[in-house]
Amino acid sequence: MDAQIRRLSGANMDIDLATPPGAIAWAQEQCPWNRAEGTGTHRCATKNVSICPHFRGVEYMDTVLCAYPGQGEPGGESSPPR
Repeated sequence: MDAQIRRLSGANMDIDLATPPGAIAWAQEQCPWNRAEGTGTHRCATKNVSICPHFRGVEYMDTVLCAYPGQGEPGGESSPPR
């Protein structure tokens, strides 16, 4: 059976790749912006607050799409969120 997938706008959610190791039961990659700056402050989306300028969405099931420029990627330095 094929399920109908809908794209619904206006979601208000928290999404991050900044959970300390051992605080969750699954493997999580680190945010490349946090890694580059040696911090844990950047979030993909913070409910009622902001969306990271590098955040490009989420793919099924739990893969964050990120456009933060990194090694071997075009784009140069990034700008902080506005």
